[in-house]
Amino acid sequence: MIWVISIIITIALIGALIISIYTLKKEEQKAKASTVEDELKRSHEYETKSLTSNIRNLLWIYAIVIILSFVVLAIYIFLL
Repeated sequence: MIWVISIIITIALIGALIISIYTLKKEEQKAKASTVEDELKRSHEYETKSLTSNIRNLLWIYAIVIILSFVVLAIYIFLL
């Protein structure tokens, strides 16, 4: 039973890591600008929108991982 729980937690953490990397790659693609004006525009956009979008995405990721961890812990305690 401990192996099943370990596998579920590992899969959840890997999923969180993949989604985090995807979010970072998306931000890097936005960062590819060719002119100074584009860089300035991107910088202002990043300052206004990045925090809200990244925090929202990361909150969903870690909320799901924490909830799954509690579910797995409850299953483990119940079957113990």
